[in-house]
Amino acid sequence: MQVFGMLSFMGRTAAKTRVPDKPVRRSRAAQRTGRRTAGISIRNYPSALDFLTTRTNYELMSRVGYNTSNFNLSRMLRILNALGNPHRAFKSAHIAGTKGKGSTSHMLAAMLQRAGYRTGLYTSPHFVDMRERIRVNGEMVSEADFTRLIARIAPIAIRLAKEKPTFFELITAAGFLHFAHCKVDIAVIETGLGGRLDATNVIKPEVCGITNISYDHTAQLGSTLEAIAEEKAGIFKPGVPVICAPQRPGVKRVLRERAAKVGCELRFVGYDLEFSYRFECSRATGPHSRVCMATPTTRFDHVRVPLLGEHQAYNCAVALGMIDALRQRGMAVNPQDAIDGLAEVKVQGRLETIRTMPHTIVDAAHNAASVAALMRAIGQNIPYDSMVVIFGCSADKDIDGMLDELQLGADKVIFTSTGTPRSADPYELLARFQEKSQKMAQVEPELRDAYATACRCVSREDLICITGSVHLVGHAKKTLAAPGAAY
Repeated sequence: MQVFGMLSFMGRTAAKTRVPDKPVRRSRAAQRTGRRTAGISIRNYPSALDFLTTRTNYELMSRVGYNTSNFNLSRMLRILNALGNPHRAFKSAHIAGTKGKGSTSHMLAAMLQRAGYRTGLYTSPHFVDMRERIRVNGEMVSEADFTRLIARIAPIAIRLAKEKPTFFELITAAGFLHFAHCKVDIAVIETGLGGRLDATNVIKPEVCGITNISYDHTAQLGSTLEAIAEEKAGIFKPGVPVICAPQRPGVKRVLRERAAKVGCELRFVGYDLEFSYRFECSRATGPHSRVCMATPTTRFDHVRVPLLGEHQAYNCAVALGMIDALRQRGMAVNPQDAIDGLAEVKVQGRLETIRTMPHTIVDAAHNAASVAALMRAIGQNIPYDSMVVIFGCSADKDIDGMLDELQLGADKVIFTSTGTPRSADPYELLARFQEKSQKMAQVEPELRDAYATACRCVSREDLICITGSVHLVGHAKKTLAAPGAAY
């Protein structure tokens, strides 16, 4: 059977998989708990979402204590044990890092799928639909299956109410349960926050990946790159190879020390793995990067990177290195299948065009390093006369660092709210920006108003870019890109 035909069949199978309504075995105490909470009924998708929104969601909170009370792997293991330990039913690949881990996860999953493996993909956060986080062979979990998953998990969450299971723990458990029911061959798992205490860090993967490490979530992970690296390296496991993007010397030292302590092989792209990339542009293919990578067992020559920006070349290299590590551990992945899989990758929220008139892109850059990478990528890949940036970010970010990078690329900035409790005050953003730059800037607290103002400022050859927050990008995709939306 040809690979194309097999993958098409597998994709349909995954999409139609149903989660059986298996009863959860309960003790008498658990049954009493169930009676006390009999008013909770999860019978449809909206009720499943409603249940999850009652859980503590650190993604929406501005201040989060980083401790074993809020982030508790023992609690996560108890949830999974009550579900029959679904995370042990499939192989996995685990990816951490400050920026690029989502893109790397999508690239790795696409290569494994094209090689003929039924592949799960767990990422976070989502942009528009919560089901974006849980995919099998590229297909989001269905609303019906998602409802059944949460209905299965809810009694366990209620039974453990005193331990306060979080939103992220429960949806991570739902992802693992879905992958087990779908009988995936391997699941690509992206960490949420950090690594050491992240709810995903209960798996024993075949390979780990570490993307670029830069400043983000410093209140939780530490104020130095070395401290942040120590938390990310918490996903290292004995005997499990780690593929790592190029890092600064201090970060590299910390990662090497951790790998030696844990007992795992650590390979750096560009040092332990031969790597090079180049930017090119042609009339037929437009601007893009190509990478070359060689290991003792595999060689990838002039592979086209499916996502724009030089930072994506490094993310692609990490994904290719992880494929090589999986090959060395016995997984049959033809290098050409991997290359063909890369060619099909599309990722939301990364230099994504959501409207063409005027040309409007969104990008989920949300720290200084990713804003810098975004400004470079736009300049390198997107022709325009003038760029208006609509910017909103969380109050706990490195705001000054982001504004420093922003003013290097934007011709005009409109500051707005991200629409979440974590949002920085747009008027404060404006004041801090004006201390750094003489460029035109103003405030429109609501995104719709900000976009309407931007549309009045641009001509046919200009560009509008919406960035600074995943939540802002999700809001833009949901409202500005909706059919019939007019400004």
